[in-house]
Amino acid sequence: MQETKAPAPRLTAVASSPDDVRDVQRTVEEKPVVVVGRRGCCMVHVARRLLLGQGANPAVLEVADDADPAALVVALRSSKDNSANKGDAAPARQAAFPAVFIGGRLVGGLDRLMAMHIAGELVPVLKKAGALWL
Repeated sequence: MQETKAPAPRLTAVASSPDDVRDVQRTVEEKPVVVVGRRGCCMVHVARRLLLGQGANPAVLEVADDADPAALVVALRSSKDNSANKGDAAPARQAAFPAVFIGGRLVGGLDRLMAMHIAGELVPVLKKAGALWL
């Protein structure tokens, strides 16, 4: 008999106030895999299904429709590493939802997640983050 995993929690945050950003940051730090996206986004569903297919159970953090992905990524980076390079604004400008975090680090969006999967890089990263027990 195959054992089924309980679904990962779906959390909701606005990600506009400092308290909400701290909630997102805490979730990213505590969970090995987090998918951040807008409510009802089909690409969040695809990212979640891809990760579930690999054996990981991602937490899904749903943000408000007016949340700015670049501002959220900049806030997470600046709070995590105050000595970050100021010239590293290009990745933040290119940030989009869904944003996938593995092991507390921003992997990227769905396109990067799929590229890692196709290249065979996803499973080792998930193992290193403690999301897989193989």
